[in-house]
Amino acid sequence: MTRPVFEILDWADTPIGGLCLRRRELLGRPGVVVTEVTIDHELLMSSLNTASEEALAARAVARHGGDGLRVLVGGLGLGYTARAALASPRVAAVRVVELLPEVIGWLRRGLVPLSAELQADPRLEVVEGDAYAGLLGPPGDERWDLVLIDVDHTPDEPLDRASGAFYTADGLRRVAAHLAPGGLLGVWSAGDDDPRFARALGEVFDDVAIERVPWHDELFDDGRDEEDVLFFARRR
Repeated sequence: MTRPVFEILDWADTPIGGLCLRRRELLGRPGVVVTEVTIDHELLMSSLNTASEEALAARAVARHGGDGLRVLVGGLGLGYTARAALASPRVAAVRVVELLPEVIGWLRRGLVPLSAELQADPRLEVVEGDAYAGLLGPPGDERWDLVLIDVDHTPDEPLDRASGAFYTADGLRRVAAHLAPGGLLGVWSAGDDDPRFARALGEVFDDVAIERVPWHDELFDDGRDEEDVLFFARRR
């Protein structure tokens, strides 16, 4: 009898906890192999369930409506948000800012499913850095048409407490300075519409929308219906 696939592709002790990249075959679906990221043994993301991460980028691009768009993505993860942005011919450049060098290394070493596809696109730039710190600091000469954040679990459940200021009205005013006129901010949240964050967005931006992305989690044997939340806010 063949044993199910289970591989630890990489593990590292990081400032936000024990980071693991693994590949495994689903016990309930023989032959279906997924790539997953965990922090301190808690599942953070899976290549099986990417609908809401992709929707964050696709819906933001659709909402903007412009051409030659410059997109800043906070968090690389498995790369599905970046790929969804690059899927639009109206996107001219995507810069991904990733805090953990280990995650960038997964992409460079071909350990994640989208490695080859992402690295072949000349519009993509991946840099090491703290996306939150950068957006809370002075903007310099660069302005972005889209800023997409897919890092924390929810606005009130950050992976690192240092990002908390981003979700306040004062922090969002600083973030808004990085957007070009008509620019759009998009923030992903795991099933939490956080009214405090929504109010903070309303204090700073002209147009705020909350969209829900239902999806079916097949990582469980009997399946489970889930819902993630996307926040969009625009400067006129």
